[in-house]
Amino acid sequence: MTTYAGPADGLPPQTRLHTGRAVFTEAYAVIPRGVMSDIVTSVLPGWRATRFWVLARPLTGFAETFSEYLLAIEPGGGSDDPETEAGAEGVLFVTEGEVALTIAGRLNALAPGGYAYLPPGTRWSIANSGSATARLVWVRKLYEPAPGLAAPEAFVTNETEITPAAMPDTDGRWATTRFVEPDDLRHDMHVNIVTFQPGGLIPFEETHVMEHGLYVLEGKAVYRLNREWVEVEAGDFMWLRAFCPQACYAGGPGPFRYLLYKDVNRHAKLRGPGAFGR
Repeated sequence: MTTYAGPADGLPPQTRLHTGRAVFTEAYAVIPRGVMSDIVTSVLPGWRATRFWVLARPLTGFAETFSEYLLAIEPGGGSDDPETEAGAEGVLFVTEGEVALTIAGRLNALAPGGYAYLPPGTRWSIANSGSATARLVWVRKLYEPAPGLAAPEAFVTNETEITPAAMPDTDGRWATTRFVEPDDLRHDMHVNIVTFQPGGLIPFEETHVMEHGLYVLEGKAVYRLNREWVEVEAGDFMWLRAFCPQACYAGGPGPFRYLLYKDVNRHAKLRGPGAFGR
């Protein structure tokens, strides 16, 4: 059975050394699991018994296209009106516990591995009706309409229902669980799961226009970020700005898996935030 990592409860002891792996640069950031303590959580209006670790948000010099949260929803917690930003779309991925997700009046039960896409303008609510803490990843983005294309519909699935697609010439050592077909141009973001078996790797320095958010679900690896190789493990988060060179080597002993955000299928903006024109 697959398990997914999450933040550790409580605070580190006063005796722990400060040396760690947290890095923030102009091209990437690494937020290790070990720094996601209770002291850095946020609480948000309209939510009951829920803590948030804010991993990425639109900010000059940091993420430009998305925000990403880790949520810990205690029994009885949740929200009747979670998304207050007009035009925002979202993806939920459950890593622990169970939640009741209501989309346009329809109730859905999500267990670990559960995935939901929530298009802009969707009325939804979420609750933890169980007896244990539920943990989720929530990715948010302002939807970018495209001429002649309608917005996608909401859907709910589980990663166990999708066969990972192996990358060419890798003998299955590098595969992607795609929740949305790449040629579905209605979608302006993809949130997929990437899996490397021990010894699997990205064999070149990928350098591309897509911004990334990577939440490590399982295992460990060394990841090339711009000029440096860094060690990452389950529960870590990485942000990569557009064109940040990247590569990966999964050394084992088990699979290395992460939830990957990227912006796709839209022209580069020439005006507005993050663009040259005004």
